[in-house]
Amino acid sequence: MKTTVFLGGGRITEALLSGLHLAGYRRPILVHDRHLSKLRRLKKLYGVGIEQDLHRAVSQANLLIIAVRPNSVGDLLRQIGKLDRPLAAASLAAGVPLARLRERLGAPVRWARAMPSPLCRSRRGLTALTFDRGFPASTRAEIEQLFAKVGAVVKIPERKMDAFTVTYSASHGYHALATLIAGAENIGLDRPTATLAATHALADAMIVCKEGRLSLATLLHEAATPGGTAATVMQAMNRHGYQAAVKHGLAAGLKRARQNAKQT
Repeated sequence: MKTTVFLGGGRITEALLSGLHLAGYRRPILVHDRHLSKLRRLKKLYGVGIEQDLHRAVSQANLLIIAVRPNSVGDLLRQIGKLDRPLAAASLAAGVPLARLRERLGAPVRWARAMPSPLCRSRRGLTALTFDRGFPASTRAEIEQLFAKVGAVVKIPERKMDAFTVTYSASHGYHALATLIAGAENIGLDRPTATLAATHALADAMIVCKEGRLSLATLLHEAATPGGTAATVMQAMNRHGYQAAVKHGLAAGLKRARQNAKQT
């Protein structure tokens, strides 16, 4: 059977393995990492194969998934060296463009970029995919099916990948939740009650929005009656820089992604 080899046993690899395990994924998976303790843990939790030797791991791959930090991609690919056999590879490294990846391992390797959310661990993920020119159609379908096991998949042009990366992160939800809980405590709620109220405000609202029965504009109008408390809260937040803070945050993330490309 075709083997999927993950290079890197960190958080995103574990999230994907968790989701694939829940989905009953049956194809062989092999994980390489320098740290044997990580490999043993992943083998125990998810029943995957493990390999501490980089070149032995790569030699077994039909699909190679690069799952290391962006500033480690260049060193990893240099260690692998030029390959002389056809191979499909997908990089999960934010900001590292296909052109840089293409240079490293040689022409037989066809590249994709994938941005999977850590929410893949519960099969609620979202993955953006973009493919290099000449990527075989059959292998493209295999990669799409792999990520579809752990959540929704969207195919976008590479020029949009960095903007997608800084927008889709679950960190936005966690950050907003933590901020709302802290604000609620500041006006008098105890921690458990503040957490309950804030979680309802964000999580349940997003579920309704995702269902798509009503437009976001309609939902906003319904939730924030003119002159009411909700409308007053939103207006005050915007006056104090809420929208500007989000825009500046996304712009900073985009800048970081582009810096990652230069460091590869």
